[in-house]
Amino acid sequence: MAIGARPLEEDAIEIEAPSEGQEILYDYANLIMTLRRHPVALLRDRLRKMHLKSAAELHAAPEHQAARACGMVTMRQRPQTAKGTLFVTLEDETGNINVIVWPALFERLRKPILNARLMAVYGKWQREGEVTHLVAQHVVDHSDLLGTLTIQERNFH
Repeated sequence: MAIGARPLEEDAIEIEAPSEGQEILYDYANLIMTLRRHPVALLRDRLRKMHLKSAAELHAAPEHQAARACGMVTMRQRPQTAKGTLFVTLEDETGNINVIVWPALFERLRKPILNARLMAVYGKWQREGEVTHLVAQHVVDHSDLLGTLTIQERNFH
């Protein structure tokens, strides 16, 4: 500031605080994670209306029951030794769900299975001791519910 100059008087600017969802988006865009609530937690009421269970609800379900769940896709794995079977891991605010996609379903629904960031899986719940799986019979891509949220997926094909 020059000698004798007076500071300009300006009106204070009001900036609206970001919503929780916006803060989570910023976290994922910059850190690929957040210390805030899980993104799926923000969608839970909507997913519940669609009759989609959380991982915790699914893990408490009896074996061989028809089940449906939804989560962010964190991993896809299609080992050569599995004869075309795809294994998908879904994550929500309560935990993970292991999904088995048989080759015939994979071929029929290849695009949503490979492109979904948020995937709903309709199928049958299986349990063998501590190992649990949701065997997919149908898959729906609900990525649009995540908006611009980017997820760091691990894909092994």
